[in-house]
Amino acid sequence: MMSKKPEIGGYIDDEEAGLIEALENEKALPVGRLTADRRKELETMARAAFSDDREKISLRVSKGDLARLKSRALQEGIPYQTLINSIIHKYVSE
Repeated sequence: MMSKKPEIGGYIDDEEAGLIEALENEKALPVGRLTADRRKELETMARAAFSDDREKISLRVSKGDLARLKSRALQEGIPYQTLINSIIHKYVSE
């Protein structure tokens, strides 16, 4: 049976491991760096992506990349799948 808990590997340093431990023990609250302008930009990109006909896809990515992506989404204050959609939309729209 697969575990939902992400594996922690050698790609994190001691500071990151401490942060993970604090978050898991609810000793720290995440602090987003999301400005109002950046939030609006991401919401606009997400709405544009959601307004089109959507297709469900499956994608395999490395555990390390997914962990970093989820961490970045947490920093931005958005769900990681929304971040993925924003990245794809931005890439194909430029």
